[in-house]
Amino acid sequence: MNKLLAVPKVAVLLAAYNGEKWIEEQVVSILNQKHVNVTLYISVDLSVDNTFDLVEKMGLDHSNIITLHYGGHYGSAAANFFRLIDDIDFSCYDYIAFSDQDDIWLDMKLERAVLKLGVSECAAYSSDATAFWPDGKERLLKKSYKQCKYDHFFESPGPGCTFVFKSSVLQGFQLDFKSISHFSAQVTTNHDWYLYAYVRQKGLTWYIDDCPTIRYRQHSNNVMGVNSGIKNYVSRIKMVRSQWYRKQVEVVVESFAPELKHKLLNRFFLIFNFHKLRRRPRDRIALLFMLLFGLF
Repeated sequence: MNKLLAVPKVAVLLAAYNGEKWIEEQVVSILNQKHVNVTLYISVDLSVDNTFDLVEKMGLDHSNIITLHYGGHYGSAAANFFRLIDDIDFSCYDYIAFSDQDDIWLDMKLERAVLKLGVSECAAYSSDATAFWPDGKERLLKKSYKQCKYDHFFESPGPGCTFVFKSSVLQGFQLDFKSISHFSAQVTTNHDWYLYAYVRQKGLTWYIDDCPTIRYRQHSNNVMGVNSGIKNYVSRIKMVRSQWYRKQVEVVVESFAPELKHKLLNRFFLIFNFHKLRRRPRDRIALLFMLLFGLF
C-alpha cells in the first residue's frame, strides 16, 4: 500500500485502578475510533474490584487489547502511566495516546488528532473536553487558550486523556527518562503536566484543539476533575496553602530547566511576569493573587 494511504497505527495507553464501573464503556469507545489502527495497552494498578478480570476478558475477545502484567502497586495514575511508557516499545507505532478508565471518546478523536498533528507539524496534541455529571449536567472544559512563555511550568494543557503524541516524542522521552531523575517523575501527581513541560522545553510545538473530543466523566473518584463549584475551589485553595502546587512546579522546573530555577521559583520575578505563567486570564489573576499574598 502507498505509505500516504496507510492507516495510522496508534498505541493507546490506559492506566486503570478500581475501574470496573465504567472501564468497559471507555474501552468500547476506543475500539470504535474511525480511520486508525488502534492497539490498546492497559496497566491495572492493584485493585480491590474486578477491573483486571474484566479487561483480561475483553482481551480474549479483542486481539488488539494487551493487558500488562498484573500485581504491582503504583500508588497513583501518574506512576501507572510512567510504567506504561517505560514498558512499551513504541517503534512500530505512528502515534501514542493516553486514556483514563472512565471517559467516553468521540469516534473521531484519534482521526482528528492525527490530522491536526500532520497539518500543523506539531509534536503533540490535546483538546478541549465536554465534562458531564451523573445528573445529566454538561459543561465545556475549555483549555485552548493561547500558550505563553512559561505556562508549561505552571499547568497542563488540558486533561491527559486528550493527549496524542507523535511516536518519536515518547521514544525520545524513554531515552531521556534515563537521565531525568526517576524520583522526580514518580513524585509528580500530574504525568500530563510533566510531559507537556518535557515537550515544550525541548523546543517542540504542542497543538491545543478548541474542538472537544471526549466526554470527560465527573464523579467523586476523579484524581483531578473540573474546577467547578465552591467545594472544589475550597479544596484547591487548601492544596495551594499546603504548598502542593509549588512542589509540583519545583518538580517540573528541576526536571527540565534547573537553570531557570532562580527565576521560576522567585516570587518577585513571577509577580512581574504573571501574564506569562498561565493561559487563561482568570488563572493568571488567581496565580498573581497567590503570589502577592504569599500563598505560592
